[in-house]
Amino acid sequence: MRVYLFVLSTLADWEIGYLTAELHSKRFFRDPKANVQLMKLGLSRAPVESMGGMHIAPDVGLDDIRMEKDDVLVLPGAETWENGNDVILQFARDRLEQGFRVAAICGATVGLARVGALNGLQHTSNDLGYLQSVCPQYSGAALYRKEPAVRDRNLVTATGLAPLEFTREVLAMLDVFKPETLDAWYKLFLTREEQHYHALVASMSDV
Repeated sequence: MRVYLFVLSTLADWEIGYLTAELHSKRFFRDPKANVQLMKLGLSRAPVESMGGMHIAPDVGLDDIRMEKDDVLVLPGAETWENGNDVILQFARDRLEQGFRVAAICGATVGLARVGALNGLQHTSNDLGYLQSVCPQYSGAALYRKEPAVRDRNLVTATGLAPLEFTREVLAMLDVFKPETLDAWYKLFLTREEQHYHALVASMSDV
């Protein structure tokens, strides 16, 4: 299984931090030896600079990948989704229509709406009115959910203020955590209450 993280200029570092840490470390995986590869995907192999000033070198270019059914494409927020990135957006829309898995957060959801990719699936974004005002091809208002993160079939979407919920839904889609592990992990980071730490540890006792 490959998780293709699209990296682009002004990438919002904090929106994918929880997700990349758990996928790379596999520290809470039900099977720590699971063959899950986190691949940084670029439109080319040229490094990009994140919003936080981190320089990220893609592992693969878009022309190099052939998605399999259990792979997922992750689109993080950035400042360039409203007027650019058409190639990756069209790629994502086509893959969604073909049944492949896509996860998008913050500005990336606006990009998907802009190319009509959200019209047939339940979804969320930063604001419904904004989608309607800047995305002429968007006609999915009836499927919009005012929630931090939404998972519907092969699509995960989240607001830019919900990196934790976004990560929870992507991990649930990938099914790499046991349900009780994912629940304890989420509640621990959400509430910082000691009881959830103990539940997390207990959930890993037979891994």
